Amino acid sequence: KDVSRVAVALAGFSHAEADGLRKILSKKDRELQLRDYARRFREGARAQGVSAAQITAIWDMMMSFDGYSFCKPHSASYARVSFQAAFLKVHHPAEFMAAVISNRGGFYSAFAYVSEARRLGLEVLPPDVNASDVRWTGNKATLRVGLVSIKDLATATQARIVAGRAGRTYAGLGDFLERVRPDAAEVRALVHCGALDRLAPGASRAELLWESARRLPSRPTAGRAARNRSLFEAPGADERTPRLPPDDPRERLRREFAVLGFLCDRHPIELYADAVHRAGAVKAADLPRRVGRRVRFAGWLITGKVVETKQGEPMEFLTFEDETGLVETTFFPEAYRRFCHLLDRERPYLLSGKVEEDWGAVTLTVDSASPIRA
Repeated sequence: KDVSRVAVALAGFSHAEADGLRKILSKKDRELQLRDYARRFREGARAQGVSAAQITAIWDMMMSFDGYSFCKPHSASYARVSFQAAFLKVHHPAEFMAAVISNRGGFYSAFAYVSEARRLGLEVLPPDVNASDVRWTGNKATLRVGLVSIKDLATATQARIVAGRAGRTYAGLGDFLERVRPDAAEVRALVHCGALDRLAPGASRAELLWESARRLPSRPTAGRAARNRSLFEAPGADERTPRLPPDDPRERLRREFAVLGFLCDRHPIELYADAVHRAGAVKAADLPRRVGRRVRFAGWLITGKVVETKQGEPMEFLTFEDETGLVETTFFPEAYRRFCHLLDRERPYLLSGKVEEDWGAVTLTVDSASPIRA
């Protein structure tokens, strides 16, 4: 692309002609075709007042470009993007993380990006029907979960929630249900992730579910009606919401995790702190000080990639995480066969292995893995 731009700007090539020059540069039998392009390039550049010496120097640079036309430009391009991303992450961390998560791009899931946001010192605010946009938003030291991250919440409903409060915010649960008209599955998701908490201060989420069920039967919706039918009658329209027991804290967090795929106020491994302590596990941030030693590490599976050895045996590189950082692990063929088919992303694991370092990169070579139970 740089060659094409030079030909257009310096020699007056059309974009089609410049692209033709770019394609010829990558061919082995290019000499005959290049002669005509060289003549036209020199004539065009001379017509724009470029000296003969400058024309020759620039043409020679373009001809040598194919020797590094993949590696060097890609390195330069990625370096530029990396610098821009690093600048934004340092100086505008909330806005940067909001954009990364909203775009659903990159190598990691929202789970990992939310953890990184907390490590950056950002406060992750839960979804809120009166405050969340469809996309994630960042403002100074806070990061607000976007409606897009709520499982089972349809795109159209997300848009109605945001549009519906343009004139005035939702005054309460009944007002919200009347104006947005979500279906039962969407209401459950909104309740479980905390998006309706501020509509009924002091109410438990169980009470919010009860109150929603009392109001929803008169709000029929299409699409999911058959799926949402209950074997039991919904509470009567005139029945008052009873005082229900307070939410169980662990169950509340479990349901939030099921809907969002992460927890807003903590890393989920903190729920297993006692078991992790009993196991004598080290933190991710401490691994560089234990190179060459065997350790136990407790982490949450983030992502992975299966590869093959020279002998054609499968092995896997997996990324785990605790509240202090990411850990790159290696499961060689034997460990891969024994453990990798048992791993999922719904619980933490206790890994045993040796800490190794290669060119500054610290990894854990795993020989044992087992689920952690609270």
